[in-house]
Amino acid sequence: MPRPARVLALLAVTTAIFAAGCGNATEEDDARLRVVATIAPVGALTQAVAGDTVRLDILVRAGVDPHEYELKANDARAVAKAQVILRNGLGTDAFLDKALKDSKALVVTLTDGLALRLEDGVASRDPHIWHDPRNDIAMVDTIVKALSAADPAHAAIFEANGRAYQERLHTVDREVQAIIDTIPMANRKMVTDHEAFGYFAARYGLTVVGSVIPGASTGVEPSAGEIATLVETVRREGVHAIFAESSVDPKVARRVAEETGMKVVDDLYGDSLGSPGSGADTIDGMLLSNARKIADALK
Repeated sequence: MPRPARVLALLAVTTAIFAAGCGNATEEDDARLRVVATIAPVGALTQAVAGDTVRLDILVRAGVDPHEYELKANDARAVAKAQVILRNGLGTDAFLDKALKDSKALVVTLTDGLALRLEDGVASRDPHIWHDPRNDIAMVDTIVKALSAADPAHAAIFEANGRAYQERLHTVDREVQAIIDTIPMANRKMVTDHEAFGYFAARYGLTVVGSVIPGASTGVEPSAGEIATLVETVRREGVHAIFAESSVDPKVARRVAEETGMKVVDDLYGDSLGSPGSGADTIDGMLLSNARKIADALK
């Protein structure tokens, strides 16, 4: 090989090795606070507070049902390296429990201390608290405090972002109520895929008269008797639509709809959020998206 060609070849190899080394160093030397959020709603709230100031890993991404989720190897690695772990609690992220045994991270459960909605006078274990913006506003406060404690140098950024997003949530709360108020009072009845919208209904004056899957988890199959009872309820109550979720198979909801002649809205966001760019990939966007779909179906 002529000398110039050998020099060029050596230079190319050296450059490639240097670039690869820099790539690894960039990843490993990322000095940002390492934060893990267990589910998409928690991740979205954390993103709103932190922006790019932290290195954020969200375990259960948008569109994935957290009730059936199992921790993966890369999740376990993220948890092991995390300095702060933000979880929803109330059973939604129980898949994390074993991985926390060896973690030295600051673990914060966002539902701790929140006023849970009541069912027959008893505090509900329904984990879907993010469907009431008042809970989201309270969780933002908790996230700001957790991140500020772990990274005091960026506390002012966390606090400013948190206040701005809380203002946005106050605005969205009013906007959602205005949308729901367009539904005639007699029509404000919902049948849902599973019990994910109790907080939304309680906040905005809707009534959930039944759910296709009994309970707050999707990991339960309804019996034939339960489906028959639900069909009877739908007919008796004059429900206008059955609402299913984007992250749950709507086959049973469609079966109930066929038997009752009701339409199915099968793209609400219950356990998760929308994909990036969907307009429902934030908490505020998800709330508005759901409100519009519910109002369109019930009007």
